Amino acid sequence: MITQTGLKGTSALRALIVAGAIAMPSLAVADEVTLKSSDGTVNIVGEFVAFEENAYVIRTGLGELRISAARVRCEGAACPVIETTTADVVFAGSDTVGLGMMPLLMEGYAGYLDAEATITATANQGEILAEMIGDQGFGDPMGSYLVSSTTSSDAFSRLLEGSSEIGMASRRIRPTEARALRDAGAGNMISPAQEHIVAVDSLVVITHPDNPVQSLTTEQLAAIYKGEVTNWSEVGGENAPITLMDRQQSSGTRAVFDLAIFGDAEQPFAPNAVVMEDNTQMASAVNDDPNAIGYVSYAFQRGAKALPLVNECGLTMTPDAFSARTEEYALQRRLYLYNRSDNLSDASQRFLDYALSEDADGVIAKAGFIDLGVDRRAQPLDGDRARALLDPNADAYEAGV
Repeated sequence: MITQTGLKGTSALRALIVAGAIAMPSLAVADEVTLKSSDGTVNIVGEFVAFEENAYVIRTGLGELRISAARVRCEGAACPVIETTTADVVFAGSDTVGLGMMPLLMEGYAGYLDAEATITATANQGEILAEMIGDQGFGDPMGSYLVSSTTSSDAFSRLLEGSSEIGMASRRIRPTEARALRDAGAGNMISPAQEHIVAVDSLVVITHPDNPVQSLTTEQLAAIYKGEVTNWSEVGGENAPITLMDRQQSSGTRAVFDLAIFGDAEQPFAPNAVVMEDNTQMASAVNDDPNAIGYVSYAFQRGAKALPLVNECGLTMTPDAFSARTEEYALQRRLYLYNRSDNLSDASQRFLDYALSEDADGVIAKAGFIDLGVDRRAQPLDGDRARALLDPNADAYEAGV
């Protein structure tokens, strides 16, 4: 599966493990490569030495470093070519599912099969290749899985053109998309056999950790994203312009955000919005800008400050697993896997069966998402729910009276 190009002799000094972001000065040589992680924590420049045991070996000013190919992708002419055209199952769609959940879900599936998963980040951004080897890595190959992470809209366009077998989405399929697939012979995309809810997620409104604003009302958040509020002083913060971060229109994350904040009305981009390509880029940009605001999947906060939201009835909505399961939090959503009815392989069906089973719950929770298991939680008398019930001014319907 791996073709090595431009290989040089290797060194015995390969014990250093890189756990954080390292930026090395350019070596200005023909075999220079850059290793980058999808979450932005690793960015290493060095001379390519070898690709072995699913790890890149590069020579830098710190000596030779060995970096797992599951953590980074390689950029540069000397990078090995990772063949992906023969993958047994191809996933495409939402980066929330693809980058946030699928790597751990693949490892969990391997354990379920008593196999070992070798996961490699390909040269394409947001793409990983997982290969299963039976008997905990000592047996026969059990299949390869290519995961391409972009947007939820791509999940359905790739299913329509037949270039993927399973679509990953952070929003439900739209009627126009379902009709197009039905007309192409793909079946009923909203039937239980083709539409699968794998987890629940909360979108989190984030700011820089040093931002003094502690919460926003949904009306204030809407005004910010309409471009009507442009300074933090207008919502109780410091006198500083708001740096507005948004997602592209094809993003399922943006579709959920717009529906929750603006309703059915289509919301155009605010004129001052900076468009981010994915959750990781959004979190990184907000953490780098003291005046920024954005929104990400719960699993992608990356140290940014999460803001509770106050709804129109004055009830504070906090993004956590319990409020997402009970659907009390305004920005909660479901994460989906979709398949056509006319080309589902046995390998794809077995993976779907695992992803929807109780065996996957722990892996989903470890990835930072919310599994579909039942949760019970005692409600303290000084908690938000009790205060809402005792508030004589609270709306009876919203308070659950």
